[in-house]
Amino acid sequence: MSLWLCLHFEQLPLECLARWQDRPVVVLDAQRVLRVNDDAATLGIRQGMRAATVSTLAGDAAVQLLERDQAAEAHCLSQLSCWAYSITPRLHTWRSDCLLLEIGGCLNLFRGLDNLLGEVKNGISSRNHRVRCGLAATPKAAWLLSFADESTAMAHQHPLQSRLSGLPLTLLDDFTDSVNSLRRAGLHTLGDVLALPPTALGRRCGKGFTYFLQQVLGQREDLQADYRPPGTFNDEYWFGYELKTHEELLPAVQQLLQSFCLFLRNTQLRSSEITWRLIGIDHSLRDVCVQSASSHSDLQNWYQLTRIRFEQLQLTGGVEGLALNCSKLRPGELENIDLFSPGNQREPLAGLLDRLQTRLGLQAVEQVSCRDEHLPELAVCVSGSQVSAAGASGTPAAGTPAAGTPAAQRPFWLLTEPQLLRQSGGRLYWQGALQLLYGPERIEDNWWRNAISRDYYIATGESGQHYWVFCNRHNRQWYIHGIFA
Repeated sequence: MSLWLCLHFEQLPLECLARWQDRPVVVLDAQRVLRVNDDAATLGIRQGMRAATVSTLAGDAAVQLLERDQAAEAHCLSQLSCWAYSITPRLHTWRSDCLLLEIGGCLNLFRGLDNLLGEVKNGISSRNHRVRCGLAATPKAAWLLSFADESTAMAHQHPLQSRLSGLPLTLLDDFTDSVNSLRRAGLHTLGDVLALPPTALGRRCGKGFTYFLQQVLGQREDLQADYRPPGTFNDEYWFGYELKTHEELLPAVQQLLQSFCLFLRNTQLRSSEITWRLIGIDHSLRDVCVQSASSHSDLQNWYQLTRIRFEQLQLTGGVEGLALNCSKLRPGELENIDLFSPGNQREPLAGLLDRLQTRLGLQAVEQVSCRDEHLPELAVCVSGSQVSAAGASGTPAAGTPAAGTPAAQRPFWLLTEPQLLRQSGGRLYWQGALQLLYGPERIEDNWWRNAISRDYYIATGESGQHYWVFCNRHNRQWYIHGIFA
């Protein structure tokens, strides 16, 4: 069953410019009033008035006049579309202040209409928007019903034509000439028009008008391009008051990250870097970059890293808004999750590395990895660059011995220099007597300069500790080279 939900943001031009003001605010478009807040409405200021009339009605009251910013409205509607994509993949914008969502196909996902509408209500209220809703079998009917009272607008189980009948014709402002002609004939509501024979209505009002009404009633297809999420993520949160400590930012951080990670999962993308923008009460901007060793969509990991970075901040001024931006997105990879006991899984090593690097700095954490070298002392390297998830996994590099047989096992940590072992009575000693368990594994290299030939063994000490020792085949001396963990 097709079911469309219209989210009509009537106050969007005002909400984009002045979300929280304790004085009258008026948004003008071509020197006429477009939107007013509640304080301005109490002064008698109404939509369509001229700016001069506003000044007269304001009297001694300090009324703030703002010019409409259509770019800000489009940006805000784009952010709302990105959020609505988590509700349904089928949606599109309508006019400059509406979202139309096809929700009939996702009712089972939310386990009913009431749960879905509750999710929508929570998402919109958390973004501090006012919205009027309409519910109908067609998108344009849902838009028209968003102008009706709530009991009519949401009663989708009732006949559509009866719900539309009381709406004024003036809503069809795309067909001004046709509407004026019908009003002169004494027709003022959609019910009056829908009662006319379609052929007579077509002769009087034209093909475009009748085609629109047929789309409203579902008699013709209403094909619109579905919304496609962008290649970047941008969202913001406005507090409506001044914040002075980083702890007060954390609830907004949690909410923005929930939206961000939901966007990543819906679009099957991952990211390794996000940027927070702190918007000051004086309109100053401060960017805080948070990086991760791996690309992921893990909410808790991003929250922990952000919290660490914010603990390091010194807020010199009050913060009014918080924005989250991410432009470095990449296709996601499948994650291996235990189907039956996900709660028992250990935290990935990359999560620990992220926290260490965020708290201590990128250069404070060194990465130990393997190189494609034959000699053991050259095969292990330590670098101070940012540790990557691949490096953190401990996967041996190409050319390192396999761990399938005991003789091929090697300790990851080696001594700075091989140390000479004491020999007595045909036995080797290193903090006690040693016993050879496995070997030999012969390693020969550097024949063109200073030939090296060694036979490596795994030995055990009196306490059960395992060591990596070798016999130098040139001087027949024994050395210890590594210690197993």
